[in-house]
Amino acid sequence: MTRRGLFELFVPSTLFRTDLARIAYRSVRADERGKQMKRLFIAMTLVVLQWQLPAIAQTGKAMTVAELAAYNKPDREKVLYEGAKKEGKLMWYTSLTGGPNTDAPKVFEAKYSGVAMEVYRGDSDALISRITQEAQAKRYIVDTIETTFPILKVLQELKLLAPYFSPHLAQYPDDVKEKSSQGLVYWATDRESYIGLAYNTNAVQGAAVPKNFEDLLKPELKGKIGFAITDTGARVIAAMLTSKGSEFVQKLKSQQISLHSVSGRAILDMVISGELGVSPTVFLSHSRVSISKGAPIKWVPMDLVPTNAGGVAIPANAPHPHAALLFGDFLLSPDGQKFLSKYGLDSAVNKPDFKRFYAEAGMTAEKYEKENEKWEKLLREIGRK
Repeated sequence: MTRRGLFELFVPSTLFRTDLARIAYRSVRADERGKQMKRLFIAMTLVVLQWQLPAIAQTGKAMTVAELAAYNKPDREKVLYEGAKKEGKLMWYTSLTGGPNTDAPKVFEAKYSGVAMEVYRGDSDALISRITQEAQAKRYIVDTIETTFPILKVLQELKLLAPYFSPHLAQYPDDVKEKSSQGLVYWATDRESYIGLAYNTNAVQGAAVPKNFEDLLKPELKGKIGFAITDTGARVIAAMLTSKGSEFVQKLKSQQISLHSVSGRAILDMVISGELGVSPTVFLSHSRVSISKGAPIKWVPMDLVPTNAGGVAIPANAPHPHAALLFGDFLLSPDGQKFLSKYGLDSAVNKPDFKRFYAEAGMTAEKYEKENEKWEKLLREIGRK
């Protein structure tokens, strides 16, 4: 191959036509045997290659979603941001509510200008239905998913998720990452909410204050205990079965437990008002907010603390993969964790002084659904509406 042919092999024709490329080529040809010109030729080729290869990474043309998701070079953020600016937008699907879902676009767009962010917020049923229908129709819309583990498990089993790398994964414990291979994950936990017992400090005092599940059987608490009959209540029953067994759960029938079709926030409001003395289905995040406002309550962790966790996942066919991964990295970063903490959400990086309990751990989506139905049935059996 001629020197010109070799040069064109490494240097695209568009670059070859530039003045700089022509000068380099003519200089090499003018003195084929000159050592100085050979060094110039080699140096020129290396410079062009160094310029060209990052550009390929940034445009994403040479990378599939899977390859880009696994990209772990030091310039990852730069590559993703440059690519995201070219893509221009990001679609985020989440089950988060109460602030993060509406405020995240403002924070992300301020940090990464040039990337417009849209949000779809739905509950578990709405999210799984929307994502699977779009996949079946091959109408790919969602870029980044942030939701609870049961939904992510379904998507994983349907092979709709791309394993990914993030420079922030190392700071997270192994039990809050759904690992793939080669250091990649299907998702990592970006936020946690802890379910424990809240009691009204005016209605329940002294020896009557529960410190564990067994204390719920105290005679002083008869008729004062209330459960939320949502997923929250079912997860508490699961924790009780794991730590105390079914015989203990059956004993709770004697305590005249009341059941309420309300949210975790609403059940806490019932404790604050004195309508309930105690509820073991209250989120720590809600309690913090109420206590800071002077509410007469305290929150106590039980033997096991049911943990509602949300994870960050990347769809296998994300239409804007650079933006998708850039936002995923943001949520897992210290800045992202600080942002989520403003809404009372805890970070999985932290080590609380109680034992976290993940009800769905080790289960397939089908297994979890069946177990959840059992927990809900048992909850209805021990209580009264």
